[in-house]
Amino acid sequence: MYQPTQSGHQQVGGTQPRGLTFEDTLTRDMRVALHDFEEVATVCNWCAEECLGEMGMEECARLCQDVADLAILNVQFIARDSPFGIDLAETFAYAAEECERECAQHPHDHCQECAAVLRRAVDSTWAMLDAFESIPQGRSQVPSQQY
Repeated sequence: MYQPTQSGHQQVGGTQPRGLTFEDTLTRDMRVALHDFEEVATVCNWCAEECLGEMGMEECARLCQDVADLAILNVQFIARDSPFGIDLAETFAYAAEECERECAQHPHDHCQECAAVLRRAVDSTWAMLDAFESIPQGRSQVPSQQY
């Protein structure tokens, strides 16, 4: 049964009402993080590909691949409102911070661009997670408190 909160979004555990779009279920922080996850996946995969042909760039390539995979998984977890979403988002943030440090050490344009994209994604991920912590128990602003 659909039970909107004061903000008009559904309570935890309800079903989606007709006419509600996926975007309608997301908070602003979630939309920003979702965009950043998608950008990270693209840029990190590109950076990893560029690193593979360069001597001494193996660690950078590996971290970029890992973070790109985590970013894609975060997009999927948000879409299905996974109960593991918050844990995965935290894992992403820690891995992305490590990858950012690695990329920032290298002078290559692809590494510098990747580091900048990662910084934005880390910031938006922590902002999204902080917003979830500020929601009082039992009062969700999104369909569920999972993510």
